[in-house]
Amino acid sequence: MALLTRQVFVSLLSGIILGELILLGGSLGEFIPVTIDRLLSQFHEDWKIKTLFFVIMVGAIIQLITASGGIEAFIAYVSKKRIKSKKDTLLMGYFIGVLIFLESSITALVVGTLTKPLASKYKISKAKLAYLCDCTSSPVCSLFPFNGWGALLLGLIGVQIAEGVIEGNKLSLLVYALPLNFYAIVTMIVLFLVIYTNKDFGPMKQAEAEAELIEDETCLYIQDTNASMKLMFYPLALMLLSVPVFLYLSGNGNILEGSGSSSIFYSVLSTLVFIALYYVYTKAMSLKTYFVELKIGAGSMIGIGAILLLAFALGEVTVELQTGPYLASLVQGTLNPVYLAGLIFIISALISFSTGTSWGTFSIMIPIALPMSAVLDANLPLVIAAVISGGVFGDHCSPISDTTIISAMAADCETIEHVRTQLPYALFSGAISLALFIVFGVILK
Repeated sequence: MALLTRQVFVSLLSGIILGELILLGGSLGEFIPVTIDRLLSQFHEDWKIKTLFFVIMVGAIIQLITASGGIEAFIAYVSKKRIKSKKDTLLMGYFIGVLIFLESSITALVVGTLTKPLASKYKISKAKLAYLCDCTSSPVCSLFPFNGWGALLLGLIGVQIAEGVIEGNKLSLLVYALPLNFYAIVTMIVLFLVIYTNKDFGPMKQAEAEAELIEDETCLYIQDTNASMKLMFYPLALMLLSVPVFLYLSGNGNILEGSGSSSIFYSVLSTLVFIALYYVYTKAMSLKTYFVELKIGAGSMIGIGAILLLAFALGEVTVELQTGPYLASLVQGTLNPVYLAGLIFIISALISFSTGTSWGTFSIMIPIALPMSAVLDANLPLVIAAVISGGVFGDHCSPISDTTIISAMAADCETIEHVRTQLPYALFSGAISLALFIVFGVILK
């Protein structure tokens, strides 16, 4: 519905209401108070509250860094010294995203913040920039074991080992699975080829053509400025480097046990405090100006926060409808082990698309897929990789995914426009990944 109407608020709310009606057995008298309670209950979960505040604080950080002149100084430097074309701009964003693999939301934020002014200068569409932000967030993070993604997966795999469902070392199994995470790998290859060849297809081609017709209004970014790049780099560096510190602290000394939502929340909060102290100390802005810009930036994110709130509620409704177990039950017990990874990939993608969460998909599918793998004697790392790839694939396509919404926000792009233009690329990468899972199912039999 979201793709057809392009009305994300209406679509999300309609999905919640329809889901509640199904759960209530069609009782029209109850669905209004139940729906309201559902929305209010989203504030009862710690990680959801922190994610909402993260989005609002991110808006404040972007506004403050922009107002300080730090981004203007950076763009002036790279425009004169390094970045000379559309390809250079996109490749810069690509490699920044690859290097920042700690947390998907922060990756999208940093890539969008550093690339957006140059994207405007070289007439790169907002949709193309959102595609860049999204591809370098979840897919990249899912390829590394030592971040919040790895910590979650290690925990889920560890439970299956502890219960005697499977045997082995959880870290070894995950490390063996990561090179088989075909969707993430194919996505990054496709993105690189799209950037390098400057070839687009589908709605993205139209978006890029329209961007070429927009008059360049970014001359201010290549003018000389008295501002320093330090005003941008120091806050962003603190935000990035503090994530593993807070993962370590929230994990009581074990970075793999740390809370991803808490880590990025405190990282962003610390950055806001640092910006206040640093900017006032260097006289980049007064304390009064700081709070004015903070209010402007935070206020600009209220709409995105509302979308996330509705997305959280719809994802919760979908889980209560038992979508995941139902989809898995359709194929369980009738599988050839050669095709197990491919089917797990498809099911995981459907669950992730419908719930908008790859992490939630991992939590649903790991306890289902690993026992199936053990019973059918299928290749275990390949099945684990299929869950990861499917979760990221569905999340990548879903209009209710938090990374989709945040990537669109980072590029200043409408969420549905981002989904519509990215979908053909995601489906293309997904089709290749499915074929690879089937081929490797035969090879690793």
